[in-house]
Amino acid sequence: MRYSNLKRTLIGRPLKSTELGEQKLGILKALAILSSDALSSVAYGTEQILLVLATVSAVAFWYSIPIAVGVLILLIALILSYRQIIYAYPHGGGAYIVSRSNLGENPGLIAGGSLLVDYILTVAVSISAGTDAITSAFPQLHHYKVLIACILVVFITILNLRGVTESASVLAYPVYLFVLALVILIGVGLWHMVSGQVPADLHTPIGTVIPGGISLFLLLRAFSSGCSALTGVEAISNAIPHFKEPAAKNAAKTLTLMGFILAILFSGVTLLAYWYGIAPKEEETVVSQIATEVFGKNFLYYFIQGTTALILVLAANTGFTAFPLLAVNLATDKYVPRMFLIRGDRLGYSNGILILSLASMLLIIAFGGETEQLIPLYAVGVFIPFTLSQSGMIVKWIREKPQGWLHKLIINLVGAFITLTVLIIFFTTKFSQVWSVLIFLPIIVFLFHRIKRHYHVVANELKLSPGYEDIKFDGNVVIVPIGGITKVVEQSLNYAQVIGDTIIAVYVAFDRESEKQMEEKWREWKPDVRLVTLFTPYRSLINPISRFIDLADDKIEDHNRAMTVLIPQFITKSRWHDFLHNQSSIMLRLYLLYQKNVIVSTVPYRLKE
Repeated sequence: MRYSNLKRTLIGRPLKSTELGEQKLGILKALAILSSDALSSVAYGTEQILLVLATVSAVAFWYSIPIAVGVLILLIALILSYRQIIYAYPHGGGAYIVSRSNLGENPGLIAGGSLLVDYILTVAVSISAGTDAITSAFPQLHHYKVLIACILVVFITILNLRGVTESASVLAYPVYLFVLALVILIGVGLWHMVSGQVPADLHTPIGTVIPGGISLFLLLRAFSSGCSALTGVEAISNAIPHFKEPAAKNAAKTLTLMGFILAILFSGVTLLAYWYGIAPKEEETVVSQIATEVFGKNFLYYFIQGTTALILVLAANTGFTAFPLLAVNLATDKYVPRMFLIRGDRLGYSNGILILSLASMLLIIAFGGETEQLIPLYAVGVFIPFTLSQSGMIVKWIREKPQGWLHKLIINLVGAFITLTVLIIFFTTKFSQVWSVLIFLPIIVFLFHRIKRHYHVVANELKLSPGYEDIKFDGNVVIVPIGGITKVVEQSLNYAQVIGDTIIAVYVAFDRESEKQMEEKWREWKPDVRLVTLFTPYRSLINPISRFIDLADDKIEDHNRAMTVLIPQFITKSRWHDFLHNQSSIMLRLYLLYQKNVIVSTVPYRLKE
């Protein structure tokens, strides 16, 4: 009862299945809940470019402008491509469904596996980046960043368990406040630029020659780092079922709106960072430095830092929204456990939410909350499904040739070429940071196949075939392990007499004295029930009982007789009391369930205190 009350307090009252339609999202709420990841990447996308260029010198920072232009071109290609995916596959599934339908099973699983991992990284990166924003404003908290990050994950988890609509209502305010804060920052910063309030010597002019030059390899590496600003673009195509009708049309509008806002914010932050000569620092983000230069440490600075921290934290919600839906598609195809198909009390896929929460916290702890270590792996995990989905759409248009297919084909060809190029750049320039993808992706695909094979084997084994005859038992031998003469043993024996025609009580003695005493007490208490005492000098219950069951099974002449092991068990009044009882019965039940061909049943005895 206490657990139930706590659950209702944290998550809310259970919703009826008929209320599912009320959980659908309009454009404004969907933009908040599904675009927060992409929009939040503005806070660290520019910084990732500058971190690479800083390895040369501050003179190289002007290259951030042409690199940003390249990122914007890629953004346009992705928005156009994913709009086509939304209309072609209006039931959602995104890159997984597109790749599996057009390229085959394994490409689909690679895309699905990449995205599952990517959504875990989405949560870890977003929360870590949000924690960085908090510790930039309050440096004294820097040593507690992992703890803060884990607390924030728990908060987002509870928010999502309350349902899509409720989480969207909460998320809308921070997302739009962040957009407002960044628009104010960019607007005031641009005004300072055009009005000559920014000293010209803070930045090097575009085209300045760098002593010693700059390699193409380093520029490509900076470009691939800047592409981290595009993570989360695909989430809307995965989450079409969350939209109100017409779902596909609303999803496409939301995607376009997100792309427009992302382009404005990313361009503005990159331009201001260049103009103000901002250099990346370990304990202060680029956005924090820009806000300091534009406003100083006043209310507006803390407003920008506060909204940035909020959206970075709440950007994790994109992962919490998209991961369960992708898991549902994979579970429907039997590649992941069926538990991901189950809706929780609030009609969300709560198992997917909880698994995502645990996995992301493990990543945060493992990486010490260091965003820079996670972002390359995060970004490459996005561009694999980007490339596969674009390639899948190319195959679809060539195969089906619908009206206007040539125009659509060109869009996806351009998208596939650019995303494949970026993917190659990632593996070429950041191989030391992303090599693990080449290990864990094949493992994930292997596990997908193993899970599906298991479901296939089980389905075949359980299928009723023509001529199948079920086993009919002519009797039941019931074995009752006992630890003494108590009320719970008496209740178990009474029930055994109801379900069985042969009852055997089994007592394991660790010394001859207790063996003799039990036999004497039993003759006085239950002379009509057979007692078998087993002596063992090794203080083990499981081995003697297991050997006795094997012996009893061999001696049953009619093998159509069932054998049931009836295990007495206390049911305590308080949950914590469970640690004080039932260890032997739990271990015996688990052993028999997995090791012996017997029926295992439990007789509960409820304690009053």
